Amino acid sequence: MTKPPSAPTRGQLDLRGAYEHTAPDYTVEQRWDNYSDGEHETWRTLYTRQRALMDRYAAPEVVAGLDAVGADEQAIPRFDVVNDRLRPLTGWRIVAVPGLIPEEHFFAHLAARSFPVSVWIRKPHELDYLSEPDLFHDFFGHVPLLANPVFARFMQAYGVAGQKAQSHGAVGLLARVYWYSVEFGLLRTASGLRAYGAGILSSKGETVYSVESPEPNRIAFDIERVMRTDYRIDTFQRMYFVVDSFEQLFEASYGTDFGPLYDSIGMTPGIPPERLLASDRVVTRGTVAH
Repeated sequence: MTKPPSAPTRGQLDLRGAYEHTAPDYTVEQRWDNYSDGEHETWRTLYTRQRALMDRYAAPEVVAGLDAVGADEQAIPRFDVVNDRLRPLTGWRIVAVPGLIPEEHFFAHLAARSFPVSVWIRKPHELDYLSEPDLFHDFFGHVPLLANPVFARFMQAYGVAGQKAQSHGAVGLLARVYWYSVEFGLLRTASGLRAYGAGILSSKGETVYSVESPEPNRIAFDIERVMRTDYRIDTFQRMYFVVDSFEQLFEASYGTDFGPLYDSIGMTPGIPPERLLASDRVVTRGTVAH
């Protein structure tokens, strides 16, 4: 098993998912009836507190997506019911997986417009921190934007790009794009900066921090700059990249041959996220840059 680029961690993990009965594409049955009352209560706790932050801190498309897929605080979602609502909107579906899956399968699922969602949910003592993505992170953080046609097209394009990156030995560079957009991206709106990344939206602390804290640098999204930039996995982010629209993400990835970019970056050391460059279009200069 290898870590997909959607979920960099602090190092090797003893994966928590049950992998004994996976299909060749690493999918499993959700087995919704097997969730305990305690697991549904964990969902309710997480959903209720994060949903309360969305109108103030999340991109409007995220809020619209939550409503579109029928998510609510009552219980862990049934994946088949969600798919009945999601497919007519963008052609996407979610598939149940035991946890982290190999990169090649992760990319193949995205390219086929299916998003892997872990079936297990964290324990009550893990409400504020988890080293491995669970059902709440995958669903609440990622699924709402799959109801947005433009973002959904970007995700499919990313899956195709990931398959090509493997042949270039450049998955690590493309992982930075996923990290700084799908996981920790910010969107410029008429009401100010708003979060759309799943790593932000599934974290109570980082939801507020990403938009309001004076600490992190926030700069305009540029795909080459993103590919050159390291990221932190042990703390809140020190750098956020800001897009003006989801169309910008899609246009930066669809049909683009990243081969020359992979070759030019190669094995050069990544730029620390605390460092600003003279060429950066700074949205907010963080205190970490001083």
